[in-house]
Amino acid sequence: MLKEFRDFAMRGNVVDLAVGVIIGAAFGSIVTSLVNDVIMPPIGYLIGGIDFSKIVIPIAPERTLADGTVKPAVAIAIGKFLNALVSFVIVAWVVFLLVKAMNSLKAKEEAAPAAPAPTPEDIVLLREIRDALKK
Repeated sequence: MLKEFRDFAMRGNVVDLAVGVIIGAAFGSIVTSLVNDVIMPPIGYLIGGIDFSKIVIPIAPERTLADGTVKPAVAIAIGKFLNALVSFVIVAWVVFLLVKAMNSLKAKEEAAPAAPAPTPEDIVLLREIRDALKK
């Protein structure tokens, strides 16, 4: 059973998938930083200095219980959702562009005429013999 698992894990598709997941996670953190640190601050500035990550819809305020414990406020973090939405749109756009580029390359590859198959040496030699016999 261990050998079967090793064979499964070492197949090309599984390794390729693992590499894709790792690269995707790294790309996701880059896009998150792009959205939170580069795109949203100027948009917030243009519409009045709003920090989108701090926009919330309050449901219940913070309160202190009789025993002294503090119950945190309950709120819907709509600003964080907007940041995540912009991140998703950017990632989806990049994936769309990559798939479109790959499809166009594949279409060009399919449209190109196939190169003639190389002639084996024995066929070339037989043709030379045929041509010599004709003379």
